Amino acid sequence: MLRPEDFKTVFDSTAFKVGEQHFLLLIRPNGLDHPRLGLVIAKKKVRLSVERNRLKRTVRDSFRRHQATLPAVDIIFMARNDLGSLVSADLAMQLEKSWKRLIRKTEAPVVIPPTDVAELKA
Repeated sequence: MLRPEDFKTVFDSTAFKVGEQHFLLLIRPNGLDHPRLGLVIAKKKVRLSVERNRLKRTVRDSFRRHQATLPAVDIIFMARNDLGSLVSADLAMQLEKSWKRLIRKTEAPVVIPPTDVAELKA
């Protein structure tokens, strides 16, 4: 994802989240035939640009490896505190688990509760 509108759409209407200790994935169906990834790694969370760039490379690489198995969703990767201290191999393992959880969550049927009383009686 490149455009600010794409990020805003995911932030405003997140379908579900997949969280780990060091990062959070915000997910929303995109209506396309492929998944898209956006990265939010703030300088406040990871001070050194070298570390931010290393983390971005690791996340992008993991996303590319799993892109064929992921559903058509927009994913925003958000850094949490201490992400910069995480070794690339550990981040890759956590991402592996997160991709699997994302696939499981999207395969489960989504039940939307009725909001209107008339719908409950019908």
